[in-house]
Amino acid sequence: MSADDLSRLRDHQEIRDLVASYCRGVDRLDLAAVRAVYARDGVDHHTGFDGSADEYVAWLGRLLPRLGGTMHIIGNQLVELHGEEAVCESYGTAVHWGEPADDARLNFTSGFRYVDHLVREDGAWRVLERWAVREWTRSDAGRRVASEAEGPRGERGGQDPLRRLQARFA
Repeated sequence: MSADDLSRLRDHQEIRDLVASYCRGVDRLDLAAVRAVYARDGVDHHTGFDGSADEYVAWLGRLLPRLGGTMHIIGNQLVELHGEEAVCESYGTAVHWGEPADDARLNFTSGFRYVDHLVREDGAWRVLERWAVREWTRSDAGRRVASEAEGPRGERGGQDPLRRLQARFA
């Protein structure tokens, strides 16, 4: 494998990790992690929002606490490298839930694509501009059920199993 091939593979993996870091940040309500994926002058276009990355993070800070949680799942991803810039299209599904469980505005699943213009900034890939394209939405109102047994639960704070595990290595 040539040095160019290895560099391309490294760039692709870094971009995939960047998208995954964004999803983790949203799902764990870690707004600093969300902001970290954007370039200094990053821009985001989401359903219900259009503006700078800083404004977007502030908007999420008002929106996400109204939900009990979210789970973003990334599937197909295509990356086109253009030197220090890239185009990335990531297909995904996002599940949202909240109380009351029968409120369709708080309990829904959507299919989306992140269409990202990426730049290398300070040696790392960052989102310069993102279009979060909503392809479809399905109401999950009234469909959520209580857990069938005791066991680990996700949460948006330091007691989440991931955060507790990471703390062991800090």
